[in-house]
Amino acid sequence: MKNLKKLVLSGMFLALGIVLPFVTGQIPQIGSMLCPMHIPVLLCGFICGWQYGLVVGLIVPVLRSMMFGMPPMFPTATAMAFELMTYGFLAGFLYEHSRWQCVKALYRCLVLAMIGGRIVWGAAMMILLGVSGGAFTFQAFLAGALLNAVPGIALQLVLIPVIMVSLDKAGIKRFTVNTAQA
Repeated sequence: MKNLKKLVLSGMFLALGIVLPFVTGQIPQIGSMLCPMHIPVLLCGFICGWQYGLVVGLIVPVLRSMMFGMPPMFPTATAMAFELMTYGFLAGFLYEHSRWQCVKALYRCLVLAMIGGRIVWGAAMMILLGVSGGAFTFQAFLAGALLNAVPGIALQLVLIPVIMVSLDKAGIKRFTVNTAQA
């Protein structure tokens, strides 16, 4: 029954990842700055575990690109698939293996997942653009991974812990002590 619950929640996070960009989609510059697909993937990793976060992260940008043409499949959606897959994996894996599952551990895992995902995005963009004869400079990496994404980073650092604390207080997803490491 636990796996079925995680599967259903993952489906919900997948749907959120497809729908949330419509909230900011009327203004593409704001939409890309707020990173609306990232939030459901990170939450999926934290709530359902790394396996589900990885799969949802891989599917969301590709499926959204196939359904609506946004983001463009090459190179954006392809690189985002690797980025979001890394987010879901790292968020879930690091949090699951944290000694304490609390707000402090949540922030640590969230920041590490965001850094790891952005590094993987940069590597994917460099490879994809290199194969197609383009170039991906360090300045383009900084602009895409950091400077343009500051509002989305701030939103994720505020919203995800608020949601997780709310789920803990409601008794839906409790903060715990990992007894295997305690």
